[in-house]
Amino acid sequence: MAEKGDSPTAAAVVGPDGVISGWSEGGRLLLGWTAQDTVGRPVTDLLVDPPPGFPESHAGGPDQTGFMPVRRRDGSTVDAVVTAHPLHGTDGRPLGHAVTVQRWGRRPVIADRAFEQCPFALGVYDPDLRFLWINASSGRVIAHSEEQVLGKKYRELFPEFDRELFPERDDKPYTDQLAEVARTGVPARLITVFQPLGSNYANAWATSIWPVRDAEGQVRAVANWGFDMSAEYWARQRLLLLNKASGGIGRTLDVIGTAQELATTSVPAFVDLVSVDLFDEVLRGEEPPSVSAFTPGETIRLSRAARHSVKEGADPAPQPANSVTHLPDSVAAHCMTAGRSTVQLAAAPDQGGEWAFGPGLAADPAHWPPGNPLIDESLAADGVTGRITVPLRARGALLGVVAFERSDRPESFTADDLILAEELTAKAAVAIDNARRYSRERTTALTLQRSLLPQRLPSQEAIEVASRYLPAGTGAEVGGDWFDVIPLSGARVALVVGDVVGHGLHASASMGRLRTAVRTLADVDLPPDELLTHLDDLVIHLSSDVQSAGHFQPAGEFGATCLYAVYDPVSRRCTLASAGHPLPLIISPDGTSTPVSVQPGPPLGIGGLPFESVEVELPEGSLVALYTDGVMENREMDVDQGAAELLRVLKEPAASLESLCDTVMDAMLPEDRTDDAALLLARTQALDPQHVADWDVEPDPAQVPRARKFVLDQLDAWGLEEEAFVTELVVSELVTNAIRYGEPPIKLRLIRHTSLICEVSDASDTAPHLRRARASDEGGRGLLLVAQLTQGWGTRQTTNGKTIWCAQTFAEPPAP
Repeated sequence: MAEKGDSPTAAAVVGPDGVISGWSEGGRLLLGWTAQDTVGRPVTDLLVDPPPGFPESHAGGPDQTGFMPVRRRDGSTVDAVVTAHPLHGTDGRPLGHAVTVQRWGRRPVIADRAFEQCPFALGVYDPDLRFLWINASSGRVIAHSEEQVLGKKYRELFPEFDRELFPERDDKPYTDQLAEVARTGVPARLITVFQPLGSNYANAWATSIWPVRDAEGQVRAVANWGFDMSAEYWARQRLLLLNKASGGIGRTLDVIGTAQELATTSVPAFVDLVSVDLFDEVLRGEEPPSVSAFTPGETIRLSRAARHSVKEGADPAPQPANSVTHLPDSVAAHCMTAGRSTVQLAAAPDQGGEWAFGPGLAADPAHWPPGNPLIDESLAADGVTGRITVPLRARGALLGVVAFERSDRPESFTADDLILAEELTAKAAVAIDNARRYSRERTTALTLQRSLLPQRLPSQEAIEVASRYLPAGTGAEVGGDWFDVIPLSGARVALVVGDVVGHGLHASASMGRLRTAVRTLADVDLPPDELLTHLDDLVIHLSSDVQSAGHFQPAGEFGATCLYAVYDPVSRRCTLASAGHPLPLIISPDGTSTPVSVQPGPPLGIGGLPFESVEVELPEGSLVALYTDGVMENREMDVDQGAAELLRVLKEPAASLESLCDTVMDAMLPEDRTDDAALLLARTQALDPQHVADWDVEPDPAQVPRARKFVLDQLDAWGLEEEAFVTELVVSELVTNAIRYGEPPIKLRLIRHTSLICEVSDASDTAPHLRRARASDEGGRGLLLVAQLTQGWGTRQTTNGKTIWCAQTFAEPPAP
């Protein structure tokens, strides 16, 4: 049964001969022909261009439909859908056809009902964006009926659609999108976010806009459809924000920096203001206090590690933490002590006395955790529409609290927003705790390393020295760079610089072991190449000990590099050897560079390869620069370019070695360095020849009195008469031992330096040993006497024998 208003259908019964034998009332309504006009006439009289033999050619076959013009009684034609339905008798004999005629080109009323009742919002507008038609769903969205909007312009009725709801998303206003499609005729698909009238929640709509053209192809109108995809849209936005947080939070191992990353990631994508408060212990890298340590009613004191709002700019720099307090009855205090998040809303009651929430906010209370949300009218006084307070916890420890606030955006918090806030806080908590742990380890390693490095360089006259040590940036662990200045016998001095493989506490401990080993070997007064050979053997033994423990972990000393140089101010010669370390740069007083022609040996721990030493004579006032590879760390330069640049900087005029150190560090080191850098600068000095006296001793005991006479005369010339008695006795013992147990040639040398140094050299490799003589022994007390009368004594091997030395301090520094 056709519904009222539908286009009528004409029906006719046609016999086998093609003559009409029956006619319906619908035929009269559709075509104007009555039964008297059509019964007895061939059906083809009504068809403008029927197919040959229609409908007889279809007798016995299935229904046949065709599109053809049909004549109306007034002489006009109507395009119609003509269908021939075969008729049969009880014996199967064809009885003719039932022919139906339906107007083609006009949809039935039920189709209009379908568009009207469509759950999607549908609308049609003229090119000036006047309303031509909307369905019921569209009326509910815009809160207007069709009668209220027909003929009126979109911009006049809804000016709010002419503004960008979220300018940061760079979206065009929806009205501009409609106008652009009407102007260009190009369809558009978009997602529109706007706030419906009477709602405090922004909806997201998937919308399609297309032009409506006439028969000539001219755009006569523009149409649109859309459906509410708010749930899907906001869920996608939350996922995008979490994905952004994964790469944006925890990029640096810095507590305050990580807290600021949480704030900047959340604003403005999620909220309008974020504040992060942390315990002072967390900022210092220490363990945070236990929650059980807080007593009821106690005020909790934290530090504001980060705060960022939409009004403070896009990317604020981290600021020093300021102290904040949370009173016992505050929401933040309750959240921290209870370990649960809290949502506060500044909602107002509607006319019925119920609290008015946006769509999706309280429609399904089961989504909210117990106790949430709380209605807090005091928020409105601060211009805040909602606040989510989340305790900052990681690995079971409470680190602080985070507050997320909304004030400038229309949408209220939902239960899903609470989940998002907790996810963001959880990611930040782990990153902050990692930064705290790293800060603690870094501080420990740095403290250990600085305690193992020289606190101040020793006082000596052979060289003027200055040094700098800068650890890697805060994003990297402490390395194992080190340096040292070691006074040696004979007024000589050793310069050492090294670099341990790896970072952290292990590297610092390895550096300490190597520095101690070098100092121990330096006390033996070994030549540089022999010292590195012994140091290499020590590293190999340490590595073997670690492997035999069953849980192999390469020792930090393995693969470490070291440069050991010895400068003698008497001869002005510098002897050096390298174990895989960059060679020093030497600049003469005239500004020319002195090449060091020696091949660096392998790093420590390789074994089986020799170390070569080289001796360079240096003019007085030469500059020697020892450094680690961190000084030349630059991505834009290779090693050779870095060395050339360092040499250029070292040649620049400087008021002192200290200022030159600062110039080098400022010029060579990048701000974001990832490796430690150590620099040791030494300006060589020469000992006044008048402060050195030597004498060749014949291997005859009769020469001992002459040696004493030589010493007394020299001390008298130097004005050191008070030291004559001890010096005469010491020289007598040392020369006697050299004559008795050594081999010629024998030489006696006196050096007036910061102390009075007596040296006796001979060609024997046999080193004397201090021993306790028995009461009946006639000898054996010489070295014991020397050790008791002087402040230090020792033996060093030379290329052609040995040297026994002892040193006496002056009662008062002698006049030059």
